[in-house]
Amino acid sequence: MFGKNDDPAAGSGRPPSRFKASGLRGRHLTAHILVAGWAVLALLAASAQQTLPVARWLAIHLFLLGAATTAIVVWSEHFAVALLHAAPPDRRWSDARLAGVNAGAAGVLAGVWADLPLLTGAGCALLVTAIGAHLVVLVRMGRGALGGRLAPVVGFYRAAAAGLIAGAVLGWLLATGKAGPQHYAGLRLAHVHVTLLGWIGLPVLGTLFMLWPTVLGVRMAERTTRVARWVLALTGGGLLTSVAGAAGGWRGAAVAGVGCYTAGVTVASVLFARTVRQRRPVSAAAAWMLGAAVGWLVVGLVADLALLAGRDLAAAADGVGSLVPLLLVGFVAQVLVGALTYLLPIVLGSGPKERAALRAVLERGWPVRLGALNLGVALSALPLPAPARTAGTLLAAAAGVAFLGLVAAVLVRGARRPVREGRSRPALWGTAAGVVLTVLAVLVANSGGSTDDGPTVAAGPGGGAATATRTVVVTLSGMRVRPARIEVAAGTALRLKVTNADAQRHDLKVEDGPATPLLAKGRTHVLDVGRITGNREAWCTLPGHRAAGMTLDIAVTGGTDAHDGHSTTAATDADGPDLAADFSTGWQPRDAALAPAPGETVHKVELRAAHTEVEVAPGVRQQMWTFGGSAPGPTLRGKVGDVFEVTLVNDDHDMGHGIDFHAGSLAPDRPMRTIQPGERLVYRFRAEKAGAWLYHCSTAPMLQHIGNGMYGAVVIDPPGLQKVDREYVLVSSELYLGTPGSAAQVAKMRRGTPDAWAFNGIAAQYAQRPLKARAGERARFWVVAAGPGDGVAFHVVGTVFDTVYKEGSSLLKPGDAGGSQVLDLAPAQGGFVETTFPEAGHYSFVDHDMRHAEAGAHGVVEVSR
Repeated sequence: MFGKNDDPAAGSGRPPSRFKASGLRGRHLTAHILVAGWAVLALLAASAQQTLPVARWLAIHLFLLGAATTAIVVWSEHFAVALLHAAPPDRRWSDARLAGVNAGAAGVLAGVWADLPLLTGAGCALLVTAIGAHLVVLVRMGRGALGGRLAPVVGFYRAAAAGLIAGAVLGWLLATGKAGPQHYAGLRLAHVHVTLLGWIGLPVLGTLFMLWPTVLGVRMAERTTRVARWVLALTGGGLLTSVAGAAGGWRGAAVAGVGCYTAGVTVASVLFARTVRQRRPVSAAAAWMLGAAVGWLVVGLVADLALLAGRDLAAAADGVGSLVPLLLVGFVAQVLVGALTYLLPIVLGSGPKERAALRAVLERGWPVRLGALNLGVALSALPLPAPARTAGTLLAAAAGVAFLGLVAAVLVRGARRPVREGRSRPALWGTAAGVVLTVLAVLVANSGGSTDDGPTVAAGPGGGAATATRTVVVTLSGMRVRPARIEVAAGTALRLKVTNADAQRHDLKVEDGPATPLLAKGRTHVLDVGRITGNREAWCTLPGHRAAGMTLDIAVTGGTDAHDGHSTTAATDADGPDLAADFSTGWQPRDAALAPAPGETVHKVELRAAHTEVEVAPGVRQQMWTFGGSAPGPTLRGKVGDVFEVTLVNDDHDMGHGIDFHAGSLAPDRPMRTIQPGERLVYRFRAEKAGAWLYHCSTAPMLQHIGNGMYGAVVIDPPGLQKVDREYVLVSSELYLGTPGSAAQVAKMRRGTPDAWAFNGIAAQYAQRPLKARAGERARFWVVAAGPGDGVAFHVVGTVFDTVYKEGSSLLKPGDAGGSQVLDLAPAQGGFVETTFPEAGHYSFVDHDMRHAEAGAHGVVEVSR
């Protein structure tokens, strides 16, 4: 990538005999044609940043994973042969490895672009295999080779190859959503560090040990070999520590690792600075650009350290992402420009005079170009207003274009010479064109349109005076789109006001519709989606975000589902589940027995919100949204004056949840807030009043969260509550079958047409597994109506209630002349009734709304003697 000499430090400028071999020339020609091809694709992606999916990601990865990777594989192998004085590897296997690298990179890029996880995975596997083989070759070269003074530099190439293997695996986890929202930020940090500082940074740094003194025209310092070993130990060890720390969520380790890497670069920089002599360098332009490139690497590392030390991993991941353009243009691109300035005359010139003449062309106006490029990088990197950043981009691009013009002039001048024996003009043109296009690709890839556009309205079809228009506020945060589902009447003109509340950047693309630009934290963009006639989906286009669940469903009500052809207003199956069927082998009913209130006055409870598969009716399994792994959640019990300290942990990887305890009295703003996956909150309240209370998820839409199982009961004993022989708790609810949150299920919820009704979450469970009691025993039934839409009329067949307690008030007590037949509760109400079973037998209990009773809200108390 940087030169053609067996020992570039010698400064002779003579092409090595190996490179004159037609076979090697042909391979280098092919490689640089590939480099040029990747660079052209990067330019195309960069020019389509507002229309092409994941265009900015593609532009950067086409350059790094395509062009730079191809060049590094070819030249690290070439330099390793020269530095180790080893025999060249078999050309056929070298070609196979190069083909594997390019095919793997193509698979990864195409898979991410087309959102095909299998293709992405196959591409990553092929890339890892090819780079693994490349690493094996580099290791084997060192066995039995004569070695040379700069043999330790090959260690940089080996460490870089290991870094790319790790980076490919991390990239696969991110791109396919396997990382999970709670691990995404750390793995993204690890991926950026191991690829940019490992695969790109290490070989560049190692090669500078031999290229820098060559450009200066001085002898290599005696301690160069020793310093190179120190630098490799510091940078390699630091990189390993930082990547492991970021991936594992250990910010301290990540900071320490980057600090160690920075120390290694500093040691190398000190050596490079001391190598400078008063004599005029061979190429002042090349020397200044290489020096400036190392300077930007140090600046980037210091900024990286500050971000990691001062922010959490999510914020650091976005901040480090913003440093990528600085490192690509300031460091990588400038290294390429400086190296090309020195190397092109050596490759194209036939003698000292001609080389000097060509170098004079390439160095025209170099102080101005150097200043423009580095000023442009500074303006682009600093937190300045948009006009200043745009000016910086234009300055850097102008410097790149000016250099491209000079290279073109050198190539034309070289083309006028007759071709000499042993020289391959196409190979030279391929090399030069590949590197030049790569430089230009880096500059253009980071000069695309704004990613922080403020509120604007995208053009779309007008609705006309008779068309209803609806604007929905959409928030992007925590790897989720909120709300995750919008129901829109057919024919409505929909607008989405999209705000990114996350530390990292996101966008939102509507299926067959418009997309926002990449939005920084706090930025808003309004999308005019147009008239809605069928179900559509929207998602974040950044690699891995859609797979991780960052999606929005737009569902049409009163129309046909565009995805599955089913009407969203289709009638509910009148038969419902077969309640006479048997439950699955090993199934156990929910224990309805209620234990006495604990003796302590402070009750510490942990509730975990998660998706849990439950057998909700005989032979019918359903994914439920649960507190504590069950629907309803655990029943809590205490006395008046007790304090409940409930820790809610959101283990649900798909959505946010909250909790609301009706038994407490406190401002809902913080304790009832929605927490995102992986987060937790402590909900503390004092039970000041007695009663049977409901608790449920506080996250909107509550109809769906409660209807899918996120509810439970809290029992606070009235003062002086008498002991009884048996106590049961029964929470009544509706049961809606189908995929939670699907259009069909939500439509049934809104119409109030459930598939079944249940006590304690499972239809007819106590009909097949009756509750137990003995004749003459006094039993108390605590009942809470969870709804979400229907109440309950609780009745025990064959008995009369002599005690009724409802909503904090005793309506009937033992000894009163009257009796009660039903405890009637509206949704969210609670209470209890008591009765004595007069004799042995089977006493059915039902919701006396017979629609409910026949559809699952029934059971039996089996009374023995």
